[in-house]
Amino acid sequence: MHKDAPKLLDTLWQLQKDPDFAAGDILLTTELSADEGQALQLQLLERWLNEGETLGGWKIGMTSGESRDALGAGIRPFGFVLASRMLGTGADIPRAHLYRGGVENELCFVIDSPLGENATAESARAAVRHAAPGFEINQKRLPPGCNAGVRVADNLSNWGIVAGTGVDAPANLSDLAVTLYRNPSDADPRNEETVGCVESAGHIDDHYESLATLARRLHDFGHALQPDQWVITGAYEKHPFEVGEFRGHFSQGIGDVRVTLSA
Repeated sequence: MHKDAPKLLDTLWQLQKDPDFAAGDILLTTELSADEGQALQLQLLERWLNEGETLGGWKIGMTSGESRDALGAGIRPFGFVLASRMLGTGADIPRAHLYRGGVENELCFVIDSPLGENATAESARAAVRHAAPGFEINQKRLPPGCNAGVRVADNLSNWGIVAGTGVDAPANLSDLAVTLYRNPSDADPRNEETVGCVESAGHIDDHYESLATLARRLHDFGHALQPDQWVITGAYEKHPFEVGEFRGHFSQGIGDVRVTLSA
């Protein structure tokens, strides 16, 4: 265990409960490995469970864009998602929950059968009940400049997930394109603005391989992917907090998801 782990754990817990908490210098002076960060993160999860929360799912991080390999080649950390923060399309989330956060378009999978240490991309695809258009809702609790392992310990900035209607998951997602739209006011759809469009190719790891990687890594820490859990597998387009309605459109028949960020 890292020598500063107990103090850092208490600090991260305070930030999970209150992002305005005055954390001091420990967040910037502590350096953790990926495994040290995961171990601390799971202790945070245990504290949430002891308070009556339920584990609803997982995320696998650092799979796309500039974040790839931030902890080393091929290292893909995970984060947990609380069941109380798994929301349906059209959810309204106030600024108080986000604290400098924002939204990211992510594909959300619902697991149908357990996945563990022997998971492969093929077995992961077979274990998926359906895929849904989604948003990850982020809460930026850490100051800039934190070590990547500390970011892992802080649950990779996750606050929750908003997901749309599930569909049969396409066998091949290499041609998936995701477009993010923003409407400052949902009263008039003509106000909708295109934030950007991102395609899978060259941007993000194979989604089914990511599910398999997540299952194997969870096994290393005494967990597994279980039926009914939601899993998000990496960011496409993203946007910092602004009041308004956001819509994500996913090609290949996956569909749309909406979320409103309110003051």
